[in-house]
Amino acid sequence: QVQFVESGGGLVQPGGSLRLSCAASGIISSLYAMAWYRQAPGKERELVAGITSGGRTNYADSVQGRFTISRDNAKNTVDLQMNSLKPEDTAVYYCYARLNINNAIFYWGQGTQVTVSS
Repeated sequence: QVQFVESGGGLVQPGGSLRLSCAASGIISSLYAMAWYRQAPGKERELVAGITSGGRTNYADSVQGRFTISRDNAKNTVDLQMNSLKPEDTAVYYCYARLNINNAIFYWGQGTQVTVSS
């Protein structure tokens, strides 16, 4: 059974930092591209950051230079370090994995709430 467990969300003041972690089970994560998405109230889900099996990364313009995505294939984890957080970063953050050889096979985590507010 495939399962993603996300952790690290919470309430933080503007300018603060949080680190999200996603632990995958039931898959060999090295075979998957991984990513973090987010969805704010009333908005569509959007890509925040992605990382390939080989470690190549890409970021949304809005988080470039503030967020860092990383992965540990041995531990089946993908993390998102978020610095200099802004109120507009408030959203539910979702872990995502897509099988490299078949884009039709993908999984979502359950989501973790990040709230940036003073």
